[in-house]
Amino acid sequence: MRYQEDEEMIMSLKDWRQALRTPPTYRVGNSTLRIQTTFVTIIALLGLFILLILYTTSKKNPKIVGYGLGSNDIYRNHYFPQPHERLERITRYDSVDEYYNATYPLTPPINTPSGVKYRIGIISDLDTNSKSKLESNTWISYFKTGHLMWLPSTSSITVVWDRTDPIELKSTFGQSGRGMELSELVVFNGKLLSFDDRTGLIYEINLDSNIAIPWVLLIDGNGMTTKGYKSEWATVKGHKLYVGSMGKEWTTSGGELQNLNPMWVKVVTTSGQVTHLNWEEQYKTLRRAVGVEFPGYVIHESGVWSEVHQRWFFLPRRLSKKRYNDETDEFMSTNILLSTDQHFSNVQVTYIGEVIPTHGYSSFKFLPATDDSVIIALKSEEDKGRSATYITAFHIDGKILLPEIKVADLKYEGIEFI
Repeated sequence: MRYQEDEEMIMSLKDWRQALRTPPTYRVGNSTLRIQTTFVTIIALLGLFILLILYTTSKKNPKIVGYGLGSNDIYRNHYFPQPHERLERITRYDSVDEYYNATYPLTPPINTPSGVKYRIGIISDLDTNSKSKLESNTWISYFKTGHLMWLPSTSSITVVWDRTDPIELKSTFGQSGRGMELSELVVFNGKLLSFDDRTGLIYEINLDSNIAIPWVLLIDGNGMTTKGYKSEWATVKGHKLYVGSMGKEWTTSGGELQNLNPMWVKVVTTSGQVTHLNWEEQYKTLRRAVGVEFPGYVIHESGVWSEVHQRWFFLPRRLSKKRYNDETDEFMSTNILLSTDQHFSNVQVTYIGEVIPTHGYSSFKFLPATDDSVIIALKSEEDKGRSATYITAFHIDGKILLPEIKVADLKYEGIEFI
């Protein structure tokens, strides 16, 4: 009897373990449904993995939306992603995907009954007056802001500057006792940049805290010199920043050749990597189009690449068929617009109004949403120690839309839609 009870107990334990291993069975009508634990787990993990992939993909491809400027046809090809950002995929040299912030302008334009209202800014180059009189080892530049109103139906342009004083930007970086001689403004990768033509520094202008933050140092010539690059113009081409200098031979005050360093161009990536390009032939091609050969010269302080036209545009500041001379150079301003294809094989010359000998182009930008057909430009004046700045606008065919208007008795050398 004892042996029989033990045997029954052993059988009961076996039956209990077998029951645990066997999935429960339910009757649904006339069919049997078994819940397979392992199968359900695999399906759940697979679903989680798919959701993770979908989430990652949606983060990399933000939804594109408009700025809300209405249905005007001039905006039909201009869209901006939420919340206020436009990202474009780029592939680095190591095949790693990155995203370029193509938001432009940085501030959304406003559609009003009087036209489209844009936020603009200009930056000063005070030359030797950049040295602070209040702080030691400090240099300053002024950042002036305002609004530009554009009415497409009549091609009219109005500029209103903010009533507040310009923002004073400071830096303690200088070379040979000079610094913060900022010569250009450009939006690049969602940031507002400016360029010191003394130290070679590229600054990021932080619009929230109103400070200038050093980002990249450009070295003169081929990059193997001890002098900062004399940056004069900058533009964006193919998600890269192109920075140029005067585009003429460096000479003495009397015109004697010293070097070709100002004929090099810098290409800067979003990560700050710099490539040095020899543009000697490109610059010579441009000046030959207006009948100039060395020792004559053409000085460039503004240049913009147009993605729409796939062409370079330049508004030379000064031009002379004679040898460079410090005293006469101030009266060599131009009224010409040069444009060429990316291979510099087809240079076109357009004349803009009349020449004002002391008023030379220092910066320009295409008016957004005009298919790069309207230019907003700054002209600066340097005459016997006196400086001034003027703003003007015209069509790329030469038609003037806004005659010169005086901005200030300071030299501003960079303009941008911010």
